[in-house]
Formats: sequence, C-alpha cells, structure tokens
Amino acid sequence: MEERLGGKNHKLVLLNRVSTQMTGVLDVISFDTNEIVMDTEEGLLMIRGEDLHVNHLTLEKGEVHIDGHVDSLVYSNSQKMPKNHEKGFSRFFR
Repeated sequence: MEERLGGKNHKLVLLNRVSTQMTGVLDVISFDTNEIVMDTEEGLLMIRGEDLHVNHLTLEKGEVHIDGHVDSLVYSNSQKMPKNHEKGFSRFFR
C-alpha cells in the first residue's frame, strides 16, 4: 500500500546492496561509476559505491533503476534544487 504524505511520493528499494529502484526522482544531477547524485521529492540524494550504472531512467514518471554495489545513501539536509534549474539528464530529454 503506497501512502502519499504532503504531495510527496518517494520510494527507495535496495536489494542486497546491488540493485536499487526509486520513485520520486526529479532529476539526475551527476553520475559516474562511483557516485550518483539525484534531486528527489525528499531532497538531494547521493549514492556512493562501485560499478554503479543507471539502467532505467524515466523522469516523466520519476523512476530510476540502478545496478552496482552500494556503499552509502545520503540525503542532503539542504533544500531541493529549483525545478527550473537545468542539470543532469533533463536537458537531454526535451
């Protein structure tokens, strides 16, 4: 059962630290094989690990699937990036 609080809908599922599925992703700010930074409904999220790959990205639905060994997931306490701030993949998918 999905619950929606305050208009936000962000879900993160991490399976055995090698497969990650997320919803509520607004933008992928940067990525490489060791770090992925995303703007989510709950603020900025930094994923660090090894051999990280973005396998599925649908910004219209806010979905991201990532494979690779995850060492850490860190949410930023700072506010989200403004929606009109163009970075990451959103500028490629117009």
